[in-house]
Amino acid sequence: MSDNMHHQWLLLAACFWVIFMFMVASKFITLTFKDPDGYGAKQEPLILTAVTKVEEVHMPEEKPWPEEFQPTGKAFSENLIRQPLVHMERLELLKNVCRDTALRNLSHTAVSKFVLDRIFVCDKHKILFCQTPKVGNTQWKKVLIVLNGVFSSIEEIPESIVHDHEKNGLPRLSSFTDAEIKKRLNLYFKFFIVRDPFERLISAFKDKFVHNPRFEPWYRHEIAPGIIRKYRKNRTETRGLQFEDFVRYLGDPNHRWLDVQFGDHIIHWVTYVELCAPCEITYSVIGHHETLEDDAPYILKAAGIDHLVSYPTIPPGITVYNKTKVERYFSGISKRDIRRLYARFEGDFKLFGYREPDFLLN
Repeated sequence: MSDNMHHQWLLLAACFWVIFMFMVASKFITLTFKDPDGYGAKQEPLILTAVTKVEEVHMPEEKPWPEEFQPTGKAFSENLIRQPLVHMERLELLKNVCRDTALRNLSHTAVSKFVLDRIFVCDKHKILFCQTPKVGNTQWKKVLIVLNGVFSSIEEIPESIVHDHEKNGLPRLSSFTDAEIKKRLNLYFKFFIVRDPFERLISAFKDKFVHNPRFEPWYRHEIAPGIIRKYRKNRTETRGLQFEDFVRYLGDPNHRWLDVQFGDHIIHWVTYVELCAPCEITYSVIGHHETLEDDAPYILKAAGIDHLVSYPTIPPGITVYNKTKVERYFSGISKRDIRRLYARFEGDFKLFGYREPDFLLN
């Protein structure tokens, strides 16, 4: 009897010992895998003698970015992960506005020689670039010049060569046969760049009629007098072309008779529709000047040339929309003239998602 009692007590003590050791082991496991501060607290490894096997805990590995989002030699921007969606939305908006019959006269144009003259060709890499002046096109021309092999780097290209189309090695799409044009339009990567339409007009006015950095005297001595003679209200005013004169000319429904006289010089202020025929030509990407820091690397990647050339460095703040400047330039313009100007450029505003200016709504 006493022996039985003794064995029972030993068995009971053994059970309590096992339960005690299990509780101790459980406490050690909790201390080992719990980080008291949530991040980075270092724990010393614990040797658990009462547990026969502890499963190894693996932290999930950080997945690499998909290939299309990898940086291309420049600082990686988090905005780049949104790029495919942004460009899909832009193309979808373009498609929808092109279908809007109410805007057809402002969104459609024939793919004429004038349009084909604006499109530069890089056969080597199957790229077409439609020139839209006053949105950083000089830099894109440099990119294509390097890709065509005329110069080995952008830094080597003299500024005088960039716009000399007999020396820069950039063929225009208009120089090909109809069959060759159709083939390239169907198969090549196609893109162009836009910016706020009114800010672009201000840039054109300043560049051609105020500063004229490339010394193109015909703007001041031929085009400006032609605009002044027809559109200046105060005939005794002797100053050179004013922005008000320029706006009145551009907003005139009968502006085309002057356009014919001015020839191809009008490319600096005609609409994107007239330049690139975006509703007739299916473009691969439409970049925006305001987001060029993100759009330029994306375009190079999408075209498959990011390993061959980089877009030139963009000075800080140069692409930001300057609302104050736009409002200042238009502050002295009559509402009638602004509305007529907007009526002409409404297609550009709607096709590319630019808001109607606040000063037009007030």
